[in-house]
Amino acid sequence: MDRNQSHDPLVEVAAMSSDSRYRLVRFRGHEWEPVDRQEFRAEATRLFPKIDLADPEQVEWQDHPWEWPTWRPGEA
Repeated sequence: MDRNQSHDPLVEVAAMSSDSRYRLVRFRGHEWEPVDRQEFRAEATRLFPKIDLADPEQVEWQDHPWEWPTWRPGEA
């Protein structure tokens, strides 16, 4: 792929924030929204049934692929 060519993945995952249980995710055609690990998989496959979540052309992680903030029940 040409470096100057626009890359428009099906899913974009923003950089991880240490103060939340969520990561901001943008599914193509939708706005950015906070989702947790389970919501991520469910929503990605609901919106794009044939998505390959391991394909970096389809899912673009800004940092720490497949990592989610540490969160324990009861935390704000």
